[in-house]
Amino acid sequence: MAEGRSIADFQRRIEAIYFDKDSARGLAASTLWLVEEVGELVRALRRGSDRANLEEEFSDVFAWLASLASISGVELEQVAWNKYGRGCPRCASTPCTCGVGDTNN
Repeated sequence: MAEGRSIADFQRRIEAIYFDKDSARGLAASTLWLVEEVGELVRALRRGSDRANLEEEFSDVFAWLASLASISGVELEQVAWNKYGRGCPRCASTPCTCGVGDTNN
C-alpha cells in the first residue's frame, strides 16, 4: 500500500470533504444514503456491470461507510483490524474453519 493511502487516511479525506455536511444531515439521514448506495452496488453486481461501474459503486459505499464511522466517532481501520486482524473472529483461523458466514449456519 502506498504511503498516505491507508483506510485511516481515506477516512480523514472523506471527513475533509463531507464531514460538515454529513454530520449536519445527521446519522439517520446519512445512513439512508449509505443504504441507497448499497442498493446501487447490489444492482450493479446482479446485472454483471462493467468493472468501471462496479468500482464506482464500491467506492461510493466505502465513502459513506467511512463518513458514518466518522460521525459516530469510530476509527474504521482500527476497529476492522481489532476484529479481523487475527483471522476469523470466532475461530481465529485464516481461512475460517468454523463456518461463520456460511449460508448453512
